[in-house]
Amino acid sequence: MKPSHPLTPEEEINIEIRRKTIKAFALFGLAGFVPFGVWKYIKNQPKTDGVENPLRNILEINCKLSKSYFSQVRLAPTFNKSEAAKKPKVNGREGLKKPIDLTEWSLKITSDYKEKKIVSLNIDQIKSLPKHEVIFEFKCIEGWSQVMHWGGARLCDLMETYKLGTRDGSILNNSDFKNLFKYVGMETPDKEYFVGIDMESALHPQTLLCYELNGKPLSQDHGFPLRLIIPVKYGVKNIKRIGNIIFTDNRPADYWAELGYDYFGGL
Repeated sequence: MKPSHPLTPEEEINIEIRRKTIKAFALFGLAGFVPFGVWKYIKNQPKTDGVENPLRNILEINCKLSKSYFSQVRLAPTFNKSEAAKKPKVNGREGLKKPIDLTEWSLKITSDYKEKKIVSLNIDQIKSLPKHEVIFEFKCIEGWSQVMHWGGARLCDLMETYKLGTRDGSILNNSDFKNLFKYVGMETPDKEYFVGIDMESALHPQTLLCYELNGKPLSQDHGFPLRLIIPVKYGVKNIKRIGNIIFTDNRPADYWAELGYDYFGGL
């Protein structure tokens, strides 16, 4: 049945999401009828990033589905400061085994293309960028969610200021994706935790490099001195204590994707 009025772009996106979601549920519903012998066959197949290839293929389909309805103009719902949790929960401590000294920390940034561009920034240089705040519902794959209040610099502002993310070293142009690297990789200083982010999500206006939680400096457990907050993705992508960033066309390693989760990690 055709709608009685021309669809807005947002209505068209919502219809496409519903169509693809129904298709995905149908496919996974059929998976419940897979015979034991087929399942045993799947478990004996070669693995990619720690997951059997047939299952990894399903995860890749899920990634494509998530990316198909992602839009930089669709913002995560926000809340009032009064609604933010007074005692924010902690999601994971990988990469945070030892306390870190701010005087010994710096954010090292490289671009993986021809002549590598290397930038090293201290926390004051990051704080000199325009400050943004976001109060949203942080969602963890463990099943809990909580409204949290974060503050920091937008990743896109850092990229624009230091001419990062473009293959030719020119200033950032969000509309010229042909000149942008496809991915952003991040890892903790000890390299124990690492994530890969698609460039479209990295440029989302709510994606922040945060140094504050509830108006105060981050604690060690929450990622002091700098962490990623990306409201359009689950908490596993919100890496804490960022030490290194790389812009690359090769999909970076991702801690939880190697443990069987989909790479995109979008909500």
